[in-house]
Amino acid sequence: MLVIGIAGGTGCGKTTVVNQLLKELPEGEVGVISQDSYYKDTSHLSYDERVKINFDHPRSIDFDLLTKHLKALKQNEPVHQPVYSFVKHNRTGDTILTHPRKVMIVEGILILTNPELREMFDIKIFVHADSDERLIRRLKRDISERGRDLDEVLTRYKTTLKPMHDQFIEPMKEYADIIIPNNHYNTVAIDIVRTIINEKL
Repeated sequence: MLVIGIAGGTGCGKTTVVNQLLKELPEGEVGVISQDSYYKDTSHLSYDERVKINFDHPRSIDFDLLTKHLKALKQNEPVHQPVYSFVKHNRTGDTILTHPRKVMIVEGILILTNPELREMFDIKIFVHADSDERLIRRLKRDISERGRDLDEVLTRYKTTLKPMHDQFIEPMKEYADIIIPNNHYNTVAIDIVRTIINEKL
């Protein structure tokens, strides 16, 4: 199994890169694990307490479960990926049955911050986008998909998103094998990644 880690700041276009790779590679050979499914269970907290959690800090992620699941997949065992609700700031209690594939893509803003998880990636990709561009995308997404208002998104950006990006996410570039500039012309980078994957397969 070939494991690919795709990291980068919020709104940098990781999902676009993942979707491009899924389109380029043979159907049924690629699986995706999202770091967003592995936010820690917060059932013991009230909603008001959950809202105050800094979800952009590595300690908000259940890396133990994520690495355990990835190890199981590497041993050809299926796993139950948790389902997370951004509206409730908690796991839903549902899971998604995820089967091992020839290629597993793990994507998320903080996946390169965990040394054990980082060691498990055969290829580490960092998607880079301008901070203004990322903020615009984040605003659009959080307002339309997650029911947040403008002030809430901007306050969160200023107080947690940006400082956490500068402290934890941006420095992870040094671990990346490939840095993809996120614009609409990154087809060359995608081609390179696809070639490497095909060679390794």
